[in-house]
Amino acid sequence: MDLEEMSITMDELEAIMLADYDGLYHEDAAVKMKISRQTFGRILREAHKKVAECLLKGKALKIETKRKIEK
Repeated sequence: MDLEEMSITMDELEAIMLADYDGLYHEDAAVKMKISRQTFGRILREAHKKVAECLLKGKALKIETKRKIEK
């Protein structure tokens, strides 16, 4: 049985890493990402929503890369 996939962007992954893993305040994390605090909050909310959906609905979480990797 193949799992349904949900993609997370590199920005969303970085936001989760900075806020949840590294424990930075949103303001400090936004500075590191060179974006506004409001944009950081939006990216983090979307990332949390995707991760939660994967956990609750048994979906696979796929990390999007900036370039396509050919097999």
